Amino acid sequence: MIKLIEYSKDAIYYYEVKPERKFLYISPSLERIMGKGVIKRSYENPILPFELIHPDDADILEKKVSGEWDYDKPVIQRWKNDQGEYIWCEEYTTPVYENGELVGIEGSIRNINEKMKLQKDLEFEISHDPLTKVYNRCFFSKNMDKYNNEIDSSVGIIVCDLDNLKVTNDSYGHKEGDALIQEAAGILERQCPENSIISRIGGDEFAVLITNVNRDEVVQCIHRITEDINQLNQNKKKIKVSISKGYAFSQHSIDIMDELFSEADQNMYIEKRKKHQVQS
Repeated sequence: MIKLIEYSKDAIYYYEVKPERKFLYISPSLERIMGKGVIKRSYENPILPFELIHPDDADILEKKVSGEWDYDKPVIQRWKNDQGEYIWCEEYTTPVYENGELVGIEGSIRNINEKMKLQKDLEFEISHDPLTKVYNRCFFSKNMDKYNNEIDSSVGIIVCDLDNLKVTNDSYGHKEGDALIQEAAGILERQCPENSIISRIGGDEFAVLITNVNRDEVVQCIHRITEDINQLNQNKKKIKVSISKGYAFSQHSIDIMDELFSEADQNMYIEKRKKHQVQS
């Protein structure tokens, strides 16, 4: 049994909580997960786990050793390895009681870094547009519903449409058209606030949802987008970027999101028609 534990990929441990916090046993597998020297350091420094855990997961660790954790469910947390990198681990724990008092914890830990990476990659693919890497229409719609039905917030919506995508595709091919779409997404990512949800909602159409914002900030965002386009086009000799934009703003989002989107969309088409009139 001891050899099975020592050669297991999972690290096994026993951590005494009372009368004092210290490790009574750590299997060699922990060094395959966390790196060389971690076992010796853990025996010498009982609070090492609190130093190596990711700050956002520290409360989980404290609950685990204080008896406040639900020990029937796995513990998902991040630990800093010997390379200074945080790795995802899954842990199953069993509390040890004496006279109704928590005196220790025994558990097993495994590295689930690859599993978490695959999960995050899948979540990214589900919610993002593959060409531009901004959010997709489905993700945008879910957030529209959330702010329409659940969360009341000041909100701005910007709708953008590439004016010359069809001409670019017909004249230069879809590769150049894709590059134009990517440039448009890059402009929005550079100039929209960090709390924006930037989405490609159609072939040549983007929408930006900005929450906890005021009207001036939305207008300033529009101006920054325009300035970025102008700056970009100064250095372009072949295909210029042209984007029609429209926005709408409300102090409240509940029961108004569809109406707000329609207003922004209409304002975008007003700008697009003005451009056509000037060109003709």
